Amino acid sequence: MNRRALLLLAAALPAPALAQAPWPDRPISLVVPFTAGGSTDIAARILAERMAARLGAGARIIVENRAGAGGSLGADFARRQAPDGHTLLMATASSHGTNPAALPQTTPYDPVEDFTAVAIVGGGPLVVVVPGRSPHRTMQDLLAAMRARPGALSFATSGAGGIGHLTGEYVMARAGGLRAEHIPYRGGAQVLAAMAAGEVDWSCEVLASAAPHLRDGTSRGLAVTVPRRHPLMPEIPSLAEVGVADVDVTTWNLLLAPKNLPAPLLARLNEAANAVLAEPAVRERMAAAGVDAADRNAPEEARAFLVAELAKFRGIVQAAGIALGR
Repeated sequence: MNRRALLLLAAALPAPALAQAPWPDRPISLVVPFTAGGSTDIAARILAERMAARLGAGARIIVENRAGAGGSLGADFARRQAPDGHTLLMATASSHGTNPAALPQTTPYDPVEDFTAVAIVGGGPLVVVVPGRSPHRTMQDLLAAMRARPGALSFATSGAGGIGHLTGEYVMARAGGLRAEHIPYRGGAQVLAAMAAGEVDWSCEVLASAAPHLRDGTSRGLAVTVPRRHPLMPEIPSLAEVGVADVDVTTWNLLLAPKNLPAPLLARLNEAANAVLAEPAVRERMAAAGVDAADRNAPEEARAFLVAELAKFRGIVQAAGIALGR
């Protein structure tokens, strides 16, 4: 065989495994589209801590908080990164459910097609909260106050179009078309700080974020947004128990990557996430924070879940007649 034939043969052969670049070859950024201290941040830090060791001896996952626009800013940042496995997103019901449903004109991405679904991480209910010193001791008290003074009470959220905003609007609609002044903040931690200071009258906040404030008395929980009481705080009734029917809204977290993530990296990330979420200690830590860790799930199941939740929130927007950003 002559030299030219040998060269052609060598070119046709696959590159040896040793020639392939190792992954990860630098820290992986896990983008959290909200400020530190909220439920998404809590779940992300637990996941990052345990996943890194399962991706290689030298692997590191760094949580990067990029808050704003109800999660849309951080999500859009992650979308625009290279699909090389070095950028992940802890997507939320706000960034990939309520924002696209209620504010499509201000959401610069397709929540499904612009991302690669890696795994469902977990979720949990929201809770209607008031300041610890609030005169409204029950959900019935709060509803009566809004009926008596339409638009006079203030309603805090972690951003227009976010999960808290959409849920609060839906609760008011289901309670008879009530109104409250909407005051958006940059994240759940800021909302709860405002609650503790008595700056606002009420909020629909993720139970995971609100739990420490409920325990220390700086906030008071009036009702959870699911049909049954939650085991983290079984003393708080459901909305159905206090006369607001047909409200079943949960927040959730999905691990996503930019679209076109190579299949081998997707498989490794999915396996690592599922292994971490199966650890009893991790499930206990998440449960203590109000996050119900997901059971083992495949990327295609995560994508199907995202599609279904987006459709649900679009239905809520239509049913409640919610018009935001107009």
